[in-house]
Amino acid sequence: MVNRRHFLCLAGLSAAVLCRAQAAEAADERVVIDKSYGVKGDGATNDRAALQAALDASVGRTLLITGQCRIDVKGLDIPSGSRVSFAPGASISLLPHTSANYQMLRVWDARDVLIENAFLDGQKRLNRTTPDPKGGGFGMGISLAGSTNIRIVAPVTNDCWGDGIYIANSYKTHAPSSAIHVSDHRASGCRRQGVSIISGRDIVFERAVWENIGGTLPSAGLDLEPNSNADVLENIRIVQPVTRRCAVGILVYLPTLAGKYRKEIDVRIAHHRDEGSTQAAFCVYGVKGKGGVTGKILSQSPTWVNAPRRPFISYDADPAGPAIEITDRTVER
Repeated sequence: MVNRRHFLCLAGLSAAVLCRAQAAEAADERVVIDKSYGVKGDGATNDRAALQAALDASVGRTLLITGQCRIDVKGLDIPSGSRVSFAPGASISLLPHTSANYQMLRVWDARDVLIENAFLDGQKRLNRTTPDPKGGGFGMGISLAGSTNIRIVAPVTNDCWGDGIYIANSYKTHAPSSAIHVSDHRASGCRRQGVSIISGRDIVFERAVWENIGGTLPSAGLDLEPNSNADVLENIRIVQPVTRRCAVGILVYLPTLAGKYRKEIDVRIAHHRDEGSTQAAFCVYGVKGKGGVTGKILSQSPTWVNAPRRPFISYDADPAGPAIEITDRTVER
């Protein structure tokens, strides 16, 4: 991690501050400043190529992003062993584009990655793609696929065309993502989800806030939705999440998980607070009549404020399928 002295000396990003940052870099070979690789961070220049060069060159050290960077929709690949930190006021925003499918940060088939204080702006207002309320929301802030031992601390993913964070199997080997820990995530204004967990094991989200999600289906704060029988939902822990002004606060959608291989899911949500989601605070779609999917979905001590008439909705629950349990719920209207 970059120490506190480095962070404090970067606030403001003035010439004097940059000088101090470069001095810190010279004094500590474990820290790489983005501007050492030609990153402008001026809020206008396309810094994607320079940022990628900095990422590739800094593996095993900490890359410190210091400016207000802009990138095109090709996005950035985060290599294994990366440590990426954002200084106060630093950000990465998309330039104007016409793509409904992008990943601002791709953590694909990677191991041992730390991302701290990322501020990502999908700039959906600059996207000239025609919005489709029934689909086309695949523009992601952070995309994880088939990656292991990933820690993401205090990320902000705003105004993405699709999801703030998306977690799935590898697109090469089909191995699930595993050992993913995300703390203090903030997502606002995304069109599809704050977070989608398609497939993974040993995934933890702590103290997330997902709000103002809407524009294309399903518009959930958190959506746990396997795409196929190849996916898994094992040891998923969601701790103290807040969902606010979404269509659905937390959605679990399981019909596509059923298939040739038996699956046992384990999803536990603790102290979920939902404020004003319009369709449901918590919704579960089961696998009625399909079989082969067992396990448990548990929501412990949720509080649902300004709740709709049916704050919890369950469709197609199967007596032989996953057990759904909600304990100590509080509903306020």
